Amino acid sequence: MAPDPGAEPGAQADPAADAEQSPDADDAANPENAKKPNAKRRKRSFWRDLAVIVVAALALTILLKSFVVQVFSIPSGSMENTLLPGDRILVSKIVYKFRPIARGDIVVFSGAGSWDPPNQPPSNWFTGLVSDATNLVGIAGPGTDYIKRVIGVPGDHVACCNAQGQVTVNGVPLSESSYVFPGDAPSAERFNITVPAGRLWVMGDNRGDSDDSRFRTTAPGGGTVPESAVVGRAFLIIWPLSRISDLPIPNTFEQAGFSAAAAVATAPPVTVAGGSAFAGAALLTWRRRRRRGPGTGRRRTRGVVPPEDH
Repeated sequence: MAPDPGAEPGAQADPAADAEQSPDADDAANPENAKKPNAKRRKRSFWRDLAVIVVAALALTILLKSFVVQVFSIPSGSMENTLLPGDRILVSKIVYKFRPIARGDIVVFSGAGSWDPPNQPPSNWFTGLVSDATNLVGIAGPGTDYIKRVIGVPGDHVACCNAQGQVTVNGVPLSESSYVFPGDAPSAERFNITVPAGRLWVMGDNRGDSDDSRFRTTAPGGGTVPESAVVGRAFLIIWPLSRISDLPIPNTFEQAGFSAAAAVATAPPVTVAGGSAFAGAALLTWRRRRRRGPGTGRRRTRGVVPPEDH
């Protein structure tokens, strides 16, 4: 075929060169070829982003569970009606870094080594991994963790009951109708204990169905719980949605009489006795000095017995 007379020299089309230099033209002719690489890249990017999100969420959950807050599930009715079986609660693990454990707090604590035998390590790594994973979301089965209300803190004298059938703390009666299970007596069990240093007296709100300090008097500490065993303070019900609410300290634990009574209850006996002995000794010395007169009284100011005159 004769060349096009209107074409400039060297301007003839080269099909092979055009194919190498213009891949988009081929993609335009075959749209499926253009979509496949982009689709694969998007798919790989999605799974990579999803993996990063899952790992980050898991790491954040572990950190929160270890140092800040943990989810627990209520397994029994010992805290009814404040907490019901199946409730999920949030427990603060840092609140006691800023304030001491208070009367009226609802606390989660480990009974291992106090109320129960020490925990045994997992039989294998897989069992330990499963246990840790279920604990993250509060779906682990019953173990050695308990949830109770703090009634007495170190130094408190806790007793049951006064003439009105009330539990008393340092002689101050507790009005417990706002949280004790309706119809329950404050306690059918009698007790009278001064809480040792570093320990707590705890009771469930369902007094007729709670395994608490009253029934552990033969355990180490006479039924009290070590403060060191406390995991944290329960402060919020998060599930089911119909029961979302906070868990405040009842007003009965805000009575002014607790502070004055607790100060006397926690005063070290040595301090009280030592102060009385010091006052008595000072009075006796003053009276003796008055009898001897001013001259004889000065001879023993350094505590050295002077030599006799010859």
